[in-house]
Amino acid sequence: MSKPPRQVKAPSAFLLMMEGRSIFEMGTYLASTPFFKHMAKGDGHPVLVLPGLAASDLSTVPLRRFLKKRGYRPYAWEQGRNLGLRDQVLEKMLAKVDEIYAKHKCKLSIVGWSLGGIFARELAKLRPEKVRLVISMGSPHSGNPKASHATKFYEYVSGHSVEEPPLDTILSQAPDVPTTSIYSKTDGVVAWQNCHQRKPDNPEKAKHVENIRVEGSHCGMGVNPSVLYIIADRLAQNEDNWKPFINTGARKMFFRTPSFDSVATA
Repeated sequence: MSKPPRQVKAPSAFLLMMEGRSIFEMGTYLASTPFFKHMAKGDGHPVLVLPGLAASDLSTVPLRRFLKKRGYRPYAWEQGRNLGLRDQVLEKMLAKVDEIYAKHKCKLSIVGWSLGGIFARELAKLRPEKVRLVISMGSPHSGNPKASHATKFYEYVSGHSVEEPPLDTILSQAPDVPTTSIYSKTDGVVAWQNCHQRKPDNPEKAKHVENIRVEGSHCGMGVNPSVLYIIADRLAQNEDNWKPFINTGARKMFFRTPSFDSVATA
């Protein structure tokens, strides 16, 4: 007889308090700057960067600077603080995607942090012909939407329940473009299990969906050197020949590439 699935809950109070690590992760980011030049170089395509809940473009400045130095053309979301799907937020993001695509005459990639990652996935579903790939960082796109310490705040500022978003979609369903979900088991804000992508029913689609686990906090994802390494590697993939992250050699010291069903056995 198989065991019943575990009830996923928000991270422990201990992990939430440990989010203070993000300050030290910023220090690690600054100390690692000289080594960034050794990371994968970009091809110049545009990258839209979306902030997390209650955060603004200020929070993604380090990430966008990193992307620019790697040869990309980063774009901020330019909507102030991210307070959820309200005040035509989705429509403005779609307009931004259309604008960037029209300007560069090529597909753009979208990188989203936490709630921004959920938005990134939905934008790719709505504009698959204009999006090259999606990368989410600590984004709870699957499982129990209430398994987060940010749930009540989100519902307060957005004006709707996390269980009934004003969007006709299946959040756990990956878009029809290469999609990478980066997460940490020591995330103190959202349940890491909800950031782990489930295996798509379509075998072909499953080849373009991956999970990569790092060590770090939720609030420090955007400056975590390990995360930046993955972002640089994923964005540098050939548009017409995307391949999953290869975790061999020294990479095994910093990353994990868990299988789709690893959450059930964790």
